[in-house]
Amino acid sequence: MNFEEDDTKHIETFHYIFPTLTTEKDQILEIPIEIPFLGLVSELTKRIMENFSLPCYIEDELNGALEHFIKTQTIEYHDRVAVEAIENVQNNMVDVEDIIKKWEKLFKEVVHFKKVYFSNIKYYFINYDFYSQETTEYAEKKISSDNEVFSNVYHKLMHSGAALQTMLQVEQSYALAASHVMSQRNEQISSLTAQQTEEITNALENTLNNETYINEMVAKHFEDQNLLQGRWNSEVDTLKETQKREYREWIMKLLEEYQTNNTLSPLCSPTSPTDIPSFSETSVLGGSSIPMMEESFTIHLGSQMKQMHNIRIMSADILDFCRIKLKNDVSVNPSPQRLQTALGLYSNDLCGLVLLNDNNDLSGFSGLAKKFYEVCDCSTEFHFPGVLEQLETLKIQIKDAVSWRNSCQHPGNLTTSEQQSRRSGSKHLQTGDVFLTKHSNLSSVHIVFHMIVDDSLRSNEINSRHSAILGLRNILKTACLNDITTLTIPVLLMHEMTEEMTVAWCTKRAELVFKCVKGFMIEMASWGGSDLKNLQFLVPKGISEEVFASLATMLPSIFRVSNPLVFKVSSTPTTPKIKARR
Repeated sequence: MNFEEDDTKHIETFHYIFPTLTTEKDQILEIPIEIPFLGLVSELTKRIMENFSLPCYIEDELNGALEHFIKTQTIEYHDRVAVEAIENVQNNMVDVEDIIKKWEKLFKEVVHFKKVYFSNIKYYFINYDFYSQETTEYAEKKISSDNEVFSNVYHKLMHSGAALQTMLQVEQSYALAASHVMSQRNEQISSLTAQQTEEITNALENTLNNETYINEMVAKHFEDQNLLQGRWNSEVDTLKETQKREYREWIMKLLEEYQTNNTLSPLCSPTSPTDIPSFSETSVLGGSSIPMMEESFTIHLGSQMKQMHNIRIMSADILDFCRIKLKNDVSVNPSPQRLQTALGLYSNDLCGLVLLNDNNDLSGFSGLAKKFYEVCDCSTEFHFPGVLEQLETLKIQIKDAVSWRNSCQHPGNLTTSEQQSRRSGSKHLQTGDVFLTKHSNLSSVHIVFHMIVDDSLRSNEINSRHSAILGLRNILKTACLNDITTLTIPVLLMHEMTEEMTVAWCTKRAELVFKCVKGFMIEMASWGGSDLKNLQFLVPKGISEEVFASLATMLPSIFRVSNPLVFKVSSTPTTPKIKARR
């Protein structure tokens, strides 16, 4: 006997007789119904009425008969199951020890199904997280992991006024040391590349060199490049591992010192040298962090219980939200953005960013995605796995998810792109799919939503059912359910301005995204979780002032902007006049 939920169902025939006005004979209706019935009786009644074109005057009677039939048959079904179970026990057909073990397991642990939306509503991952259970008498005693202890200590020290500045200065000194090593690595690789390019050019110009000689030279150059990159990558990885270990040990010692003396001393680490070459802010940042244009609004959304949101539209490079401004003098106070990000790291007030990615298999990096990973690699990640390590883990999860999706979807329900994906091996992501990475070493971001896109977004004919728009919906829902209260979205679904992005193109695309996001935010009220307090719409850097002004003017016309009521005060009081009706 199995004490788990019984998924077997029985088919029972529902008989209903009703008169008609056109014939003298009564009509007989026979409908098979699965027992137990898990749907709504009222919905079933509506479907029967519509499918059989039944007269409207029998709807109430039909609904009552259906309710009585389903209730009666359900009771009989459970009675039969109970009688069968009792007979099995009486006939010694049940293993009592097996039942005891199952109940003991249920008392000790409960499987928590966590739905992580991966692209649109067609499919999702299911993560199985095992927790110590509500029945504390039977729950196993769990010891906090090193990561949990470190996160608690970090949060406590970061929110103490005395330790905050010291911790951020230490992190900046480590980042400067890592930047110095990576700068040396890039210089040597660039120098070797230039030298090899010159050698290949001279060899090609010399007519005495045959093809075999050229191929041997290219192979040697390739080997030299791999050796140099491998040596420097190993040195960088060793440095970051050393920094991470020493930083965690220093944090634990700092807590002891702070609790004992209520004072803090600066860190003296061999991995943070005092003599660090100068870096200009431009070379460290790789661009300007100041947005070119910006407009902010306060809006209210909701039908009855209105929620207030801050909405901003700006023109900037999306990587400016990730780059950290490193300063040579570690005693200088860190930037406000970095300070806010560090304070909100272990909180219910996280910051998210939507990054468009055209790499659907994570096998290689190019374009903006490559620049983003380089920014993440500029400093040590003290709290989470490195971004490349996260991507390696995601490759396994994505492979399983894509296989599960392809096995569950019916071929007739697939779009053209999905059919092409199946024919190409069913191993790639599709437009609108989203994967997440988490970070603690970026300027203004904790969570990055990487949404897969393709060239279809360059068209001016996409609508609200496009996969990228559905991907935005799932991103907003994930943010709402996971305490992400600040989210930055590329409003044109593009990171760079191109030739086809005319004024009409930008206006139409922005209007579509504005309206869809507004609808998703209203829908969020029924999702539960945290409210999206701050929503930032980002337009590509280099957009004209006229187009930006047009988009900024459109935003308050689509969203409901909070405008104050203005009363005029006159010097003499006036009495309102009432006109009598005739």
